[in-house]
Amino acid sequence: MVSPHVKLTFPENLIRTPVLAEIVRRFDVAPNIRRAAVEEHSGWIICDLEGTAEQVVAATEWLRTQGIGVDLLGDVLES
Repeated sequence: MVSPHVKLTFPENLIRTPVLAEIVRRFDVAPNIRRAAVEEHSGWIICDLEGTAEQVVAATEWLRTQGIGVDLLGDVLES
């Protein structure tokens, strides 16, 4: 299992979309929210995404295809 620390940046059109719930269902990834700021026109979440390396990669790729910015925070994945 890996648990990368990531920052997810949401555009205005996705602020009310339950994307974390969707990655749990689709990819069996467990997000652990560490910090977040959500406003009317933008938002971001810093979280750990726990799962296998393949699950986490698939989830982050899907998030990017939805228009969500995904930035890895730190150089090392905890295993």
